[in-house]
Amino acid sequence: MNCQLVPGTHKVLLGLSLNELESWAINQGQPPFRGRQLHDWLYEKGVRNLEAITVIPKAWRLELQEQGISLGRLTEIKRSIAADSTMKLLLGTVDSEVIETVGIPTKRRLTVCVSSQVGCPMRCSFCATGKGGLRRSLESYEIIDQVLSIREAMKRRPSHVVFMGMGEPLLNIKAVLLAIRCLNVDLGISQRRITVSTVGVPHSLHNLAKLALEHLGRAQFTLAVSLHAPNQELREKIIPTATTYPLKRLLEDCRHYLDLTGRRISFEYILLSNINDLPEHAHELADRLRRFQSHVNLIAYNPIDDANFQRPTQRRMKSFQNILEKRGITVSLRVSRGLDQNAACGQLRRQHATFDSGF
Repeated sequence: MNCQLVPGTHKVLLGLSLNELESWAINQGQPPFRGRQLHDWLYEKGVRNLEAITVIPKAWRLELQEQGISLGRLTEIKRSIAADSTMKLLLGTVDSEVIETVGIPTKRRLTVCVSSQVGCPMRCSFCATGKGGLRRSLESYEIIDQVLSIREAMKRRPSHVVFMGMGEPLLNIKAVLLAIRCLNVDLGISQRRITVSTVGVPHSLHNLAKLALEHLGRAQFTLAVSLHAPNQELREKIIPTATTYPLKRLLEDCRHYLDLTGRRISFEYILLSNINDLPEHAHELADRLRRFQSHVNLIAYNPIDDANFQRPTQRRMKSFQNILEKRGITVSLRVSRGLDQNAACGQLRRQHATFDSGF
């Protein structure tokens, strides 16, 4: 079993399963229990480097370092903590890229919002991440590390993971699914507590269902589809890439995904004041989702620089919610977190990049 290849010549162990680590240890001329020790120190103890794994022989540790083997942990660059205890971390990769992850705590749960790419190519008009474009997709170990880093920083075990950070997960399906397998099997986070969010990529949902069944046995994670508009014309204004993926086709693919996996679809809808939050928009959305096994998450817009959108009033948001409920749509209004510390995805990374460039 080979380690995962990462940018440059490094090889990493993070992301390998217990069986894979045992096989890898044997190939290294070590007894299989060395693989079990590595697994425990990687996932349970969360060590950051080989030197910290004191239970394995020093001679082997030196040999691994000479081979260019590393655990694959990222470097914390900056952390930001909001008044509600929401924590945002900037993490540095081996090739000097910067990614963002967020820990969102409540009394009963800790949700980690992870990134799947460095930047994003989807160019959603309300999103800070999309304004910087795409640098590259993340490796599975770089996704897993975000959860470990939040666990370490907040000194608490994550209970939920949402792929709602930087990037479009369905443009990085293989790494996302490998990360989900590891989060589920090696870190003990139930698939049902993992959500994968997408703005919609043509021909990807069938592939996601197929690959999830192959890699995970069954797709039990939640698929969240970002609609943000009840019709094609308005959706294209908010999400430029929607021109290549008509709303009608997207919803047809969602129904097919539901048939293949048996998992209810979650629809994300960011409310933009006087853009998509009017009563007629709520009624049109209800018409679109009628008789659809789904749940709608309404999300208030988090303001960012360089975007001419406003956050709706609480009254307007509740009115939108009430219309959907009266039309028989299962809906919830998500509470915004971290508003005093750059709540919108990608904001902290943009500020860091601007500061480093001297602007």
